Amino acid sequence: MRGNDERTGGGERAAVVDRGRFADSVTPWDDVGWRREVFGWVERVLASRGLVEAGVREVRVRPWSVLVRFRTGGGERDAVWLKAGAPSNAFEAGLAGALAEWTPEHVMTPLAVDAGRGRALLPDGGPLFRDVLDAGAAGPEAWTTALGRYGEMQRRLVPYASRFSALGVPGARTRELPDVFDALVARNPLFDADERAALLRRRSRLVDLCAELDAYGLPDSLDHGDLHDGQILAPSPGRFTFFDWGDACAAHPFGSLLVPVREVRQRYGPEHVAPMVDAYLEHWTGLGPSPAELRRAAVLAVRLAALGRAGSWFRLFPGTPTGDSEEASASWVRQLFAATDDEL
Repeated sequence: MRGNDERTGGGERAAVVDRGRFADSVTPWDDVGWRREVFGWVERVLASRGLVEAGVREVRVRPWSVLVRFRTGGGERDAVWLKAGAPSNAFEAGLAGALAEWTPEHVMTPLAVDAGRGRALLPDGGPLFRDVLDAGAAGPEAWTTALGRYGEMQRRLVPYASRFSALGVPGARTRELPDVFDALVARNPLFDADERAALLRRRSRLVDLCAELDAYGLPDSLDHGDLHDGQILAPSPGRFTFFDWGDACAAHPFGSLLVPVREVRQRYGPEHVAPMVDAYLEHWTGLGPSPAELRRAAVLAVRLAALGRAGSWFRLFPGTPTGDSEEASASWVRQLFAATDDEL
């Protein structure tokens, strides 16, 4: 049985499995040996911390990761979370450990990391920002605060940017984007010969946009890649924790504005975007560019970030059908040239 009602039991602790709309995904969850090994690892970590598992395991199976919630008590927050990524985003586990060392106030500190196997065990970090917004407990001003905190985090990560490659974090730096574009256009079967040729004819425009952005001399950092309200925790008013780094890349930092700008514009209206962007850009002053130039750099980076989004859609477990990913990736590539240079 597939979907939210799927259950496992027998020789294992009972689990409720949610496969969403991805019933045909090929993941290690269905390998009994994998489950036995990973659950043994989790049990050893819990025992070392004096924690005892209680209740039904809640599993979310997706083409890019397996997420398991282990309850360790009777409260809603008495839980720990296992995240095991696909080989192409297995870097997330090691990155989570590194971020906890470099910027601990902005992320969760894992209970344990197995970077070699691409898995991490994380504590419960409190309510989702999305749930806080949906409940009416916060509004667009909270997004302004959150983006300011995120910009602070990215600025602090600049000295560590040279270490991202060693962690396996994909690169989408401005100077690399024309090559990223070439690969995305060449490998996606949804582009027929005519569309592929039309996209490649516009490559020179991409090169010009990259050159303009690069000329501002702003340093690379970590781009979360999909910074929506379901990827942020809000444990208390004014405090935010950023998580779920499976779409991350080493890139121009301002590309991170792509997703939150769209989300805030759609949910609250365009008038709420400028304060949020200002709070974010405040952390990038003092590097040479004027406020107007920082704004222009943000416009360029948001446009170019479509390529990072296009690439992240292929970080799947091997054997998983790629039709949805090909469609999503093609859509992002097309948006690169459909976009205008309007101000944020």
